[in-house]
Amino acid sequence: MPDQKDHAGMAALSICEALLLAMNDRKVLPEREIIGVLRDAAATHENDTGPDAEMHRAVAALINRIIAGGNAVRRS
Repeated sequence: MPDQKDHAGMAALSICEALLLAMNDRKVLPEREIIGVLRDAAATHENDTGPDAEMHRAVAALINRIIAGGNAVRRS
């Protein structure tokens, strides 16, 4: 059963995705820059070597799946 932290993470992900979609729809950021933002976020987590490195790798994998699935931009 998800805990409060899981709910906060899911809410944050949904809000960020909606913001990225809105920025793309309104021509604030082009798709390539949105993908760049996501890649930067993934790289930050991929390169973490601290005590929570496994969790950071899982976060990076999720971001990379979002990129691959096209969820953050409306691709034509």
